Amino acid sequence: MKFKKYKLTISLFFTLSVLITIIGMFLHNNILVKSNSLLINQKPDISSKVENKVNIGTRLQIIGSKNHWYRVVYHKNKIGWVPKWSSNRIIAPKNNKLAQSTIVLDPGHGGSDSGALSSNNDYEKKYTLIFAEKTKKKLERLGANVILTRNKDEFVSLQRRPQIASDNKATIFVSFHFDSSNSKNSASGFTSYFYHPNRSYKLAKSINNNLNNLPLKNRGTDFGNYLVIRDTVTPSVLLEMGYINNDKDFSKIKNLSYQNTVSNDVCNGIRTYIDKEYK
Repeated sequence: MKFKKYKLTISLFFTLSVLITIIGMFLHNNILVKSNSLLINQKPDISSKVENKVNIGTRLQIIGSKNHWYRVVYHKNKIGWVPKWSSNRIIAPKNNKLAQSTIVLDPGHGGSDSGALSSNNDYEKKYTLIFAEKTKKKLERLGANVILTRNKDEFVSLQRRPQIASDNKATIFVSFHFDSSNSKNSASGFTSYFYHPNRSYKLAKSINNNLNNLPLKNRGTDFGNYLVIRDTVTPSVLLEMGYINNDKDFSKIKNLSYQNTVSNDVCNGIRTYIDKEYK
């Protein structure tokens, strides 16, 4: 009798272990959608046709992955693709393509490369990181997947920066900088540079148009032969957000209100561009 009870206990324990393993595997290969209007694409690409959308509480079965996208089964028998990051967003990305975008933000200079100097010898590299980090937080709240080329004071080569965008199949690349003139206080304002025509030009125009409310002169968009926006196929722009050796400009650059306004405007410019390009 004791032996039979012992066998029964072992059998129940084994069955329970198998069930726990199966449930664990099931949950590991599933996504519980945490936002409303999550877009399901036909292919693993932001430019792909949107097949459907699912709402909070929907469970997606992962059956594959490619280029930072999951291939999933939804509504029992339908198949499509969702970005890995947006499928787990708690803040709802409301039916927009920005939530399917990977955006690489490039804080210029860093480490041994200090960039330009202000009149009181503040480094450009300090402020490029501040502006990029603020923009990153705002874009992430809108559902985007955002990658910084550096997140601390470290040297990153010029060649490596656009490569990060290529490696991550980025939708957009934005490089933050501050201008400097040959003599102190001889120039003022901000400029949005592009290298490649078509999408990069459109991106520069979209961002620049959203910067019109800044307290500095808008010098418009211009062609710029800069390696970080030249040696990439990703739509890219380099922003010079004021002259760091101009006392008036620098008073704005280090001002929290200016920093927040720029980051908001850049986000709006990016969102406008993506909404138009990826309808």
